[in-house]
Amino acid sequence: MVRGKPNILITGTPGTGKTTMSSALAEATQLRHVNIGDLVKEKNLHDGWDEEFECHVINEDLVCDELEDMMEEGGVIVDYHGCEFFPERWFDRVVVLQTENSILYDRLSKRGYTGSKLTNNIECEIFQTLLEEAKDSYRVDVVVAMKSDSIDDIEKKCCGFDRLGCKLVHNPVC
Repeated sequence: MVRGKPNILITGTPGTGKTTMSSALAEATQLRHVNIGDLVKEKNLHDGWDEEFECHVINEDLVCDELEDMMEEGGVIVDYHGCEFFPERWFDRVVVLQTENSILYDRLSKRGYTGSKLTNNIECEIFQTLLEEAKDSYRVDVVVAMKSDSIDDIEKKCCGFDRLGCKLVHNPVC
C-alpha cells in the first residue's frame, strides 16, 4: 500500500511521553494525532471499567474499525501504550519511547499511580515489554526505540524525525 503521507505509531509504557511526542510531531509535520485513550472514551469503544488498573477495557475490534478509513488515507500519528492489536500494514514507523526507571516512577507517582498499577508499569519498562511487543508485531526495520527522559529528548526527536525514514517536513523552528 502506498500512502501520500506516513502513518506512525508512538508507543511505550504510560508516562514515557507518548502524547507529548505525538502532539509535538503532529504540530511540526501537520499530521493528524489520534490518542487512542481519548478516542476510546469519546466513542465508547470499550467493554467497561477495570477496577484494579483504573482504566477502560478497550474493545480492540471497535478501535480498529473506527480507525480503518483514516489509516488507509495516511498522515496519522497514533498514540497508545500497546501495539500488538493494530494491523501491521497500518504503520510505516513504530516508535517505542523509553524512559529511565526513576524518572518514570516519579512521573507515574505524580499522576496518582499506586500499588499494582505503578508496579506493573515500572516492571513493563524494566523488562522492555513494549519494545519486545513492537518487535514481535512489526517488521524489525519499522521499529525504533527512542530515549524519552526529558522534553529536550522529545524536541530533538521531533525536529530530526526524518532520520527515521518517514521523510517528514521539518518544523522551521528546529
